[in-house]
Amino acid sequence: MKIWNFFENLNEMVYVSDMDTYEMVYMNKKTLAMFGYKSVDEVIGKKCHEVIQNNRMPCFMCNNCDLKPGYFKEWKCFNPRLKKHMLLKDTMIEEDGRRYRLEIAFDVTLQEKQENLIHNYKDMEAFANEGIKLALKSDNPDKSIDIILEYLGRVLDGGRTYIFEKRENGHDDNTYEWVATGVTPEKDNLQNVPPEACENWYKSFAQGETIIIPDIEDIKDENPLQYDILKQQDISSIVVVPLYIDDRIIGFYGVDNPPSNILEYASDMLQIMGHFITSSIRRRNLLNELKFMSHHDQLTGLGNRHAMDKFLAELPKDKELGVVYCDITGLKLVNDTEGHKKGDELILAACRALKNSLGRHRLFRIGGDEFLCLCSNVERDELDKDIIKLKANMIENSVNMSVGLAWSEAGSGDIDKIISEAEKNMYEDKIAYYEATGIEKRII
Repeated sequence: MKIWNFFENLNEMVYVSDMDTYEMVYMNKKTLAMFGYKSVDEVIGKKCHEVIQNNRMPCFMCNNCDLKPGYFKEWKCFNPRLKKHMLLKDTMIEEDGRRYRLEIAFDVTLQEKQENLIHNYKDMEAFANEGIKLALKSDNPDKSIDIILEYLGRVLDGGRTYIFEKRENGHDDNTYEWVATGVTPEKDNLQNVPPEACENWYKSFAQGETIIIPDIEDIKDENPLQYDILKQQDISSIVVVPLYIDDRIIGFYGVDNPPSNILEYASDMLQIMGHFITSSIRRRNLLNELKFMSHHDQLTGLGNRHAMDKFLAELPKDKELGVVYCDITGLKLVNDTEGHKKGDELILAACRALKNSLGRHRLFRIGGDEFLCLCSNVERDELDKDIIKLKANMIENSVNMSVGLAWSEAGSGDIDKIISEAEKNMYEDKIAYYEATGIEKRII
């Protein structure tokens, strides 16, 4: 008999799940009754996050990694299935080579002064702090945002929580999303949403207002485009608030189909948590910028040597490979006689010529005046045509480059040797240029 059978007649809820598979293995009588089950056989083998939290995926706030035998982890959580605020005591039990999570749950809802703690405005800050505390467990800003959206979705009993961010062209993208079990994800369908769809929302945001729509049928006539978009997502009610960075509206986030009696509360809760959301977005943007800078040349935006090494490491060996090695003619002379600003203009001109002719391949700036183009899965005659285009683009952009080409059939060559061959051919092209023009190599 498993040790947790001793909890069978306990007046508190007890359940046990496998920590590695998330499968339910036990519920005592109290828990079965609370969740509407008649027998433990109805839940064995089902995922704990589906049975307990009504989530399709493992809960973001799952604390399995914090549990160890002999110690209880105590925390609070609002359960959306029971609509109760629970005090939880969790521990790990190891038996027969398996790790089990044992959770004892105490209903603390009735201990609060108000009938339903989730609607108690006095405790709103505490709920916000609880969600932020959960989100801060992750160092990844994307994961932190996912945790917050799940937390808000559960606390506000919504079907979907999400973030939309405004693009440079004025359109909106659904960038993050959490959905409850049984709700269809919409993120992939809500990319590049035209400005007119949310135009009236942004006007309201600009006046410091939030959006609360108790029944979308109320907007059917005044905003048919927005009505159709919401209706297609099975939205009946919605609460949306703006997101700001440096007093600039960068988008919005919200919850679909919260209960009608908490719409104002949902708006207040979203506004409070919005500060953490934008902080996470700032952190995400900074990390993305740092990541971009570590793999891209600052002047041209092309990949640098780090990016090239990463690309080469992931390059399939069973594809044809073409390498184009280029060196700008006269860059040192321009830098010395006209200044580095003019030199940068020459580099950018070379970059434009390369993008216009070889842009569908991977381009890298690997030195002050050197560029490399790696062309995977390309036929030799295609590459020859691209080189002809490159020569024409160099004339158009008033820049000259020495060009070396090397190509190998699928799986027939060592990458380093192919690059060396392209470099050798580039130097031969440079020598031919000197001989044809009569310009001394030392001044170039």
